[in-house]
Amino acid sequence: MKISGAKIFVETLIEQGCDVIFGYPGGQVINLFDELYLNKDRIKHVLTAHEQGASHAADGYARATGKTGVVLATSGPGATNLVTGIATAYLDSIPMVAITGNVPCSLIGRDSFQEVDIVGVTMPITKHNFIVKKVEDLADTIRLAFKLAKSGRPGPVLVDIPKDVQVSMCEFENKPVEEPYPMKKADSSLLKKAAEIIAEAEKPYIYCGGGIIAGNASEEVQKFADKIDAAIGCSMMGLSAIPSSNERYLGMQGMHGHYASSMAENEADLIIACGARFSDRATGNIKKFAKKARIIHIDIDGAEIQKNISVYLGIEGDVKDALARLTELVQEKKNAQWSERVKQLKKEENDMLIDSKALTPFNIIDIISKTTDADTIVATDVGQHQMWAAQRCPFEKSRKFISSGGLGTMGFGMGAAIGANMATGNKVVLYTGDGSFGMNLNELATAVTNQIPMVIVIMNNGVLGMVRQWQTLFFDKHYSNTTLERKTDFVKLAEAFGAKGYRVFTTEELEEVFPKAFNENAPVVIDCAVDCDEFVLPMLPPGGSIDEMITYIGGDN
Repeated sequence: MKISGAKIFVETLIEQGCDVIFGYPGGQVINLFDELYLNKDRIKHVLTAHEQGASHAADGYARATGKTGVVLATSGPGATNLVTGIATAYLDSIPMVAITGNVPCSLIGRDSFQEVDIVGVTMPITKHNFIVKKVEDLADTIRLAFKLAKSGRPGPVLVDIPKDVQVSMCEFENKPVEEPYPMKKADSSLLKKAAEIIAEAEKPYIYCGGGIIAGNASEEVQKFADKIDAAIGCSMMGLSAIPSSNERYLGMQGMHGHYASSMAENEADLIIACGARFSDRATGNIKKFAKKARIIHIDIDGAEIQKNISVYLGIEGDVKDALARLTELVQEKKNAQWSERVKQLKKEENDMLIDSKALTPFNIIDIISKTTDADTIVATDVGQHQMWAAQRCPFEKSRKFISSGGLGTMGFGMGAAIGANMATGNKVVLYTGDGSFGMNLNELATAVTNQIPMVIVIMNNGVLGMVRQWQTLFFDKHYSNTTLERKTDFVKLAEAFGAKGYRVFTTEELEEVFPKAFNENAPVVIDCAVDCDEFVLPMLPPGGSIDEMITYIGGDN
């Protein structure tokens, strides 16, 4: 039986396991939306306030589950509004399929109304992209998009569907769900070499990136660490891969990482990097990075090995499989002196913490963490609040930290939090700043319409905090355009959108308000007054090294 391209689009999505799609309608996707309407009992469409919010929601859906997120937008401005969300997913290796409409094939290249070469625009920020010019190719192209998005190192794939393809008719036959291409397995001889290197090490440190989460390798890392008596640290993208309660776990390392984690990495004689790419925020000055250590780098993407950091041994392959096999190869060992040194570093870090009764960022997170549970998802925007959450939030389960790492996208949080809840049904706490929240606060309308059980915690310091921190430390306090001087009343704003809003100035007020907010099965905004001179510490200066770590700033900031 022949059916339209629009129906093929919907049938193929359902066939490939898509249960939720995020998007915004427009002229060149009316036919696709009509089919979604006709099949609303089989696939849910979530209407967001803006296409960027839809792309972040699809991203959050994928991060929270490991499934492929799907977003749909019309041609021209609808398609270009997806670009920031696609790039965010690309930099963090998140599986996403972005579907865009386009003008009919006969009008492509004629500067038609709302025509944009979205395939050309997104080529640098997708794993692959397609423009489908024949309806007979549509189903298999969508299937291939799902396959590519999940294969190897995950990432976004775009499929552009011209209007005439949507209305054309052809035969359609359902096929099985596309499985990812087989994962490359690590070379056995390289794993044997790694085991020999590990046997010689006295100060091993395991550095976990987002690949541990993507590869479902949390259990393998912990077993491996126990066998070789290693400390564990992570990149920001690796947060929640290792339970905070694991005694070996030191937390995030890097520019704003934990003191103990960064120092242990610096003092290690062996770093085993697993599913991490050694970004500049993780390494600082690469010429001074981990000079005492040999580095073993395990990654599914061979292009990452030797790209940023020169490593002693590179192993391309599935990290879950590689760690399991490596654990079998290594001899169990104890590194007593190293264990004692790591304990000392943890104590030194603990001694640096400042005890305060004020409404500080850490106190905010501590109070909230007492009410939430292990299933609660923490989402963030980007800025100081993101780093405070990365440093302080405890996680016991994987995929509970949803944050933009590589691109650092302000405004990411609202859409991502919505997508994460839609994917899991779990409650979400969104940490944001008054600057980041202003980027995409329109998605509060989406959260209210869909009654998303989320608490939006605004760390409101009246400034663009992270840039202001740099201006304080490195630009002689030239506060150029970082003092917001806005008059926005976030409580009234929340109420205008149909949500509850609270404003708190003290820890006592937050302790009273947050449990009530968390128990609501709807969005709630809590505006927390934070001092604009609260800094994210420790901090490596731009281009600096661990030897230049800033751990304390005294005097008037």
